[in-house]
Amino acid sequence: MEAMQIKEEISNGHVYLGCELGSTRIKMLLINVLHEPVATGVFDWENRLVNGVWTYSEADIWTGIQGCYSDLRADVQNKYGVGIKNLSAIGVSAMMHGYLPFNKDGDLLVPFRTWRNTMTAQAAQELSSLFAFNIPQRWSIAHLYQAVLDDEPHVKDIAFITTLAGYVHWKLTGLKVLGIADASGMFPLEKGAFRFDGAMLNTFDQLVAKKAYPWKIADILPGMLQAGESGGRLTRQGAQLLDEFGELDAGTECCPPEGDAGTGMVATNSIAIRTGNISAGTSIFAMIVLEKALHKPHPQIDIIATPTGAAVGMVHSNNCTTDLNAWVALFQELLEKLGMKASVDKLFETLYLTAMDGQKDCGGLLSYNFYAGEHIVDMDEGRPLMVRFPDAVLSLPNFMRMHLYSALATLKIGLNILLEEEKVAIDRVFGHGGFFKTKGVGQSMLAAVMNVPVSVLKTAGEGGAWGMAVLAAYMQTRQNDESLDDYLSNRVFRGMQSETLPPDPDDVNGFERYFVQYKTGLEIAKTAANVYRRQD
Repeated sequence: MEAMQIKEEISNGHVYLGCELGSTRIKMLLINVLHEPVATGVFDWENRLVNGVWTYSEADIWTGIQGCYSDLRADVQNKYGVGIKNLSAIGVSAMMHGYLPFNKDGDLLVPFRTWRNTMTAQAAQELSSLFAFNIPQRWSIAHLYQAVLDDEPHVKDIAFITTLAGYVHWKLTGLKVLGIADASGMFPLEKGAFRFDGAMLNTFDQLVAKKAYPWKIADILPGMLQAGESGGRLTRQGAQLLDEFGELDAGTECCPPEGDAGTGMVATNSIAIRTGNISAGTSIFAMIVLEKALHKPHPQIDIIATPTGAAVGMVHSNNCTTDLNAWVALFQELLEKLGMKASVDKLFETLYLTAMDGQKDCGGLLSYNFYAGEHIVDMDEGRPLMVRFPDAVLSLPNFMRMHLYSALATLKIGLNILLEEEKVAIDRVFGHGGFFKTKGVGQSMLAAVMNVPVSVLKTAGEGGAWGMAVLAAYMQTRQNDESLDDYLSNRVFRGMQSETLPPDPDDVNGFERYFVQYKTGLEIAKTAANVYRRQD
């Protein structure tokens, strides 16, 4: 679409805004009626480890959102010479799970506990056994029950708990609701229904009855909406929270807020049965829309939902690119010390491409990227480390291939359960997220790990913010009872370019050799977590 036409659409408010609060970056994206990105805003942020808890403060959240919107506003002004006054629709997404409890006055009772925390092992284990349903440590109900077990004084004052996306949406619209995909990571859904599981809700209430709290679990969970339903409208206060310049009008319709898993499915057209996608960034997760129920619960497999309520088997690893990013930052520092300049994007691209020249098994190098704990391998705390044989080939290509493999290796453990033990069928797999930004590199590595062809769409780099903007557009432009699957296939992705890479047999064999050593050496990482501790 020509710039003058885009300018007119923005001036008339015929654009859709998607916002996603990721682990290291907040991103906003404007799309036009053709679902094409027309402007972008970004704001980099990072969680903090405060008193043993990974968190972002409320101030961090709103500073980040306003900074991101300011960047978007500047991008629109620079490209089209206009401001943003009206929007057709808005959608907010964020990293799933975690714990945000509020009292009746709307005050946050404890600092936001993100998905990255692994402090809820006892609660997750007890609930999983009681429900006969896997409750991962990062789920909201696990955090709540752990607080109960620990007799935390704030629990009696809870009036509402939600996720990060639900919190932001509440402040923008005044409504305490979630999209069904995000809600499915708080508390289990009832099979075949669009509500939390009633029997499990009752079981939880009975479990905590002796505490005599003044609430029932169903009363403090958010309401639930499906894709396509309205999630309310932007209030005047909400508009001011979003746009500190005061130019954005209130009244814009907002679609249901979603988690990054749901927007990842939308961004890769992976909400139909037997489709799958891999989202790789700070964390990494594989999501496969299930054709039938799994034979039994697995602690490594989450059961969540698509934005339309279909069951999804998800393998989630807390750690993906954080360790790799730290090494790239070290190389950037070296270049600066030498008086040389290279953009971060160029540095990443160069180092990723270098990995393609590495030995297929990394030449005896081994890495564990555990910045945070990792439930798949029973680690409560992270200790990123690298080990090597004395005769290993310590070259830059091997070093970078090792880190790319490490980013995928823990995921592979969970994938083997889905693909080999449960015989889950997949017709197509799409990759998206920063891991796939350098053409062909992350894609070929993932193909080797899964031993299946992997596709990447041209929108892969836009990620969840684009998927959220598409959900906003779907809410307003779908025809009658047009399903989200049909809308995506017929109106969004029809004719969209994608590239598919089959697995290279040498890469597959090389990764398997690395993976054998990786599994054997996991005790090294566990030992490091046990003995390498700060001497405060």
